[in-house]
Amino acid sequence: MARSENQKLKLFHLRRILLEKTDGKHGITVPEIIDELEKLDIKAERKTVYTDIALLDETGIKIKKKKKDQNCLYNVESREFEIAELKLLVDAIQSTKFITRKKSDELIKKLEGLCSVYEAGELQRQVYVHGRIKNMNESIYLGVDSIHDAISSNRKISFHYGNWNIRKEMELKKNGQLYTVSPWALTWSNDNYYLIAYDSESAMIKHYRVDKMTDISVTKDRREGEEYFKNFNLADYTRKNISMFYGEEKKVTVEIDNSIIGVFIDRFGKDEITVMQCSEERSLVRFEVNVNPQFLGWIFSLHDKARIIGPESAVRQSKEMVTHLVSQYFEKS
Repeated sequence: MARSENQKLKLFHLRRILLEKTDGKHGITVPEIIDELEKLDIKAERKTVYTDIALLDETGIKIKKKKKDQNCLYNVESREFEIAELKLLVDAIQSTKFITRKKSDELIKKLEGLCSVYEAGELQRQVYVHGRIKNMNESIYLGVDSIHDAISSNRKISFHYGNWNIRKEMELKKNGQLYTVSPWALTWSNDNYYLIAYDSESAMIKHYRVDKMTDISVTKDRREGEEYFKNFNLADYTRKNISMFYGEEKKVTVEIDNSIIGVFIDRFGKDEITVMQCSEERSLVRFEVNVNPQFLGWIFSLHDKARIIGPESAVRQSKEMVTHLVSQYFEKS
């Protein structure tokens, strides 16, 4: 590219140089800027650089000038994202199960472009999350995009749905037949992305793990089930369907040790549970939940600090599950 053509891009490259080479701790001098522009075959003089810096400052890029020894240093004073905010995003990306390792690296590399070269090194962090398994399905990002397209265009989607088998292969359900549903929402729960949709065949709301969906396609058919979603509470649905498994919703009463009240507030929400203190050590908590093996298993994990005492049907389910586990581990030995 000829020098004259490069000159037209001087302001663009000056902006990039300031964003890449400076931050709150690092500045750059005008001679250094001229050298950087020279590497791009762009001619610049002190006077024009001063003028261009002032122009960039007027466009919203706040550039600070400070004296150091015999030099004047220029640096970008504020950015769209502070370094602390970028670190938070990096931590979230690395901690998220449904984002693959490859995609994590790609996203973090893009985030590095939002800070200086000096700060970019600080984004190379390693977040250790116990038990984290990075998702293996690279197509999840395209799948999420297709689902959003379908929702915005008011169309149904079709897809194959599977589960892992003992050979560590994804085995399609329904003998490989396509699922066709009306997508209405996406939610992120328990480190997984879920599609919330209306299934016309069963006339009910269902959910699907997006990483287990393949061959997602937007159809020409208009969505159905709008009446089911007029007053639909996504947060409530997600909370009550613990581990995203179906079950009969009941108003459950649990006797707990007062030391674990925070566990129930964190799980079900402060406004969704009723607490009645019985003594200095014990209380009763009441809340609505789908009573299923996942919920019962969660209660059992709290050992003697929590015990279901109502309704009778929930107590019976918990006893049946305990009896089954005892027979499985003791009577067969």
